[in-house]
Amino acid sequence: MTTVDASGYAPEWLRLREGADATARAVSLVDKFTLRPPTTIRDLGCGTGSMGRWLSGRLPGPQHWILHDQDPRLLALAARSLPAGVTTRTEQLDVTRLTAADLAETSLVTASALLDLFTPAEIGRLADACAGARCPALLTLSVVGRVELSPADPLDDTVTAAFNAHQRRDGRLGPDAVSVAAQEFTARGYTVHRAPSVWRLGAADSALITAWFRGWVAAAAEEDPGLARYRDQPPETVTVHHEDLLALP
Repeated sequence: MTTVDASGYAPEWLRLREGADATARAVSLVDKFTLRPPTTIRDLGCGTGSMGRWLSGRLPGPQHWILHDQDPRLLALAARSLPAGVTTRTEQLDVTRLTAADLAETSLVTASALLDLFTPAEIGRLADACAGARCPALLTLSVVGRVELSPADPLDDTVTAAFNAHQRRDGRLGPDAVSVAAQEFTARGYTVHRAPSVWRLGAADSALITAWFRGWVAAAAEEDPGLARYRDQPPETVTVHHEDLLALP
């Protein structure tokens, strides 16, 4: 059994990717639901609070955000960073163990770049918890296993496949997570909407490209050590495909 532990995500990496995440998320999904204020939003694996910073201004009225993470450093950063007028509470826990009782009085569950770390059983438990509380869920920026690099390299597809295999270690769903989550929520009577959320990185994103590329190759090389010598330099442009999911009871 795996658990979702955000302690491996450095605040520096989360800050570096925040702009790309904000640009990529599917605003069209936010337009598909209405929350009656005051609202209580639970942000799973909140990191430094980027989801709250992105979403709170798109929701009406008073908001109370309950920030969930296993890393106390990130919780402290997130609690300080949400906009004025938004109240917060932090909870250090394993988000894969949430129950319907935990979600009582919750208006919306959110998560960003988290769903692909779940196992099938963990996604099932999350869907059970949301369904038991009749709570909608907005789950964004899950990897889908496709990247495009320029200039291209003959080994690009091989590295992609090795990275995807790494994402599936320990029973995690990796690039299959959105499809499995859609099936689980649909089976519980939810209406599910999906939309692409794509990083399109270029010259202005060189620091993010370099950090992402190093991590991507390192994970692939754990699957196939021969890939450690792939490309001497990061590509000039990177497209990383993600998908967002909205589940409405």
